Amino acid sequence: MARLAQTAGLNEVQQEIVSTVRDFVDKEIIPVATELEHRDEYPQQIVDGLKELGLFGLMIPEEYGGLGESLLTYALCVEEIARGWMSVSGIINTHFIVAYMLKQHGTQEQKDHFLPRMAAGDIRGAFSMSEPGLGSDVSAITSKAVKDGDEYVLSGQKMWLTNGGTSSLVAVLVRSDEGHPEGTAPHRSMTTFLVEKEPGFGEVRPGLTIPGKIEKMGYKGVDTTELIMDGLRIPADRVLGGVTGRGFYQMMDGVEVGRVNVAARGCGVAQRAFELGVSYAQQRHTFGKPIAQHQAIQFKLAEMATKVEAAHAMMVNAARKKDSGERNDLEAGMAKYLASEYCKEVVEDAFRIHGGYGFSKEYEIERLYREAPMLLIGEGTAEIQKMIIGRRLLEEYRFQG
Repeated sequence: MARLAQTAGLNEVQQEIVSTVRDFVDKEIIPVATELEHRDEYPQQIVDGLKELGLFGLMIPEEYGGLGESLLTYALCVEEIARGWMSVSGIINTHFIVAYMLKQHGTQEQKDHFLPRMAAGDIRGAFSMSEPGLGSDVSAITSKAVKDGDEYVLSGQKMWLTNGGTSSLVAVLVRSDEGHPEGTAPHRSMTTFLVEKEPGFGEVRPGLTIPGKIEKMGYKGVDTTELIMDGLRIPADRVLGGVTGRGFYQMMDGVEVGRVNVAARGCGVAQRAFELGVSYAQQRHTFGKPIAQHQAIQFKLAEMATKVEAAHAMMVNAARKKDSGERNDLEAGMAKYLASEYCKEVVEDAFRIHGGYGFSKEYEIERLYREAPMLLIGEGTAEIQKMIIGRRLLEEYRFQG
């Protein structure tokens, strides 16, 4: 086992789960990832394998058929999967966030109805906040829900929906002014709806259209889509938690654990970039010796390894903080910010070590070079993370004068 990114204090079950996922990644993902990515092909065989491993139910409680594991265990598994191919970790992440929101905020009927099938991987989850005219400014959401008898009628356009086509359950955040008078703070008039649909593209249920995949420079394989609602009728019992006006807080809770996931993805991609860089440096010769023996390359490897280790440690700390029941927005923001920035830097250094070959699609580092930037914006940009970190620091270190 490699020396970097080890995690102390894991129990035997955690060690076995992470080891099993690592073996799966080495045997089933890494050998085919680049080929599938270049074809922008959904990795159905890989997803089926993860389903057999029980990963879709990793954090779902045992009473609903899941494994009931911790956020730390999940994050370590995501780290391994992203090390193989980041897109696969994205398929898992959106499902995990919806399951987490259901576990934490759903009614008992909603938990009983959805969680067992989500644990089995028969229902795949996706969540939707962003819209064409907004990204991190969630308060500016314009999609809305209007009460009509025992139903709500949803309208509006959502954007950047990971798993939009392959999912069968989408948690959608919209405005719901019912019961919230004019002048109510925007975040107090938002509701999360649990929208069931058929997988696929086009009109997937009356009033709901998934137009098709958005073409991206990286993060291929996984489908990223728009979601268009036009007269979409949803029963009132599909309001997450059964009460309107709580959607913003429910989504932020989900995104908070999602940031730990993005940090884990950054750690995994950085680890793979380091592995590729250190391996290539020992095979490539210049001036009569492997380039790994040149001091300039050794300095790069040293910096890369230190960044991998630091990012992993912060990610683990953020996951453990959440698992303890404590507030972890500061730690999750720091971990997401640092891991994504370090991932970009480690990938670029590995790219530089490869020289001209790094620019060739025959080498895996070319794929990582296109994938790393997504982590800089996913689950909130670096600037948003720094705002969260700064505000929390001012709360913790309030001047007493």
